[in-house]
Amino acid sequence: MRHTEFWVRMDDALGASYARSWADMFVIGDLGGRTVNEALAAGVPPKQVWAAVWRVLELPTSKQ
Repeated sequence: MRHTEFWVRMDDALGASYARSWADMFVIGDLGGRTVNEALAAGVPPKQVWAAVWRVLELPTSKQ
C-alpha cells in the first residue's frame, strides 16, 4: 500500500479534515505506543499502520 492510498482510506474512515488531526494525536498500542504520523515517519509500512487503525476504529471487514 502506498502512502496516498493510506491517506485516502484515513479520509474515508474519519473525514478529510479530522483524519490528519487524529493521526497526529491518537496513540496506538499496536504501533509501539506511537501515533500514525510517528509510525509512518519511523518507517512502519502504511499497510501495517492501516491494519492497526482498522482494528482501533473497529471498521467493517470491507474497509480492511
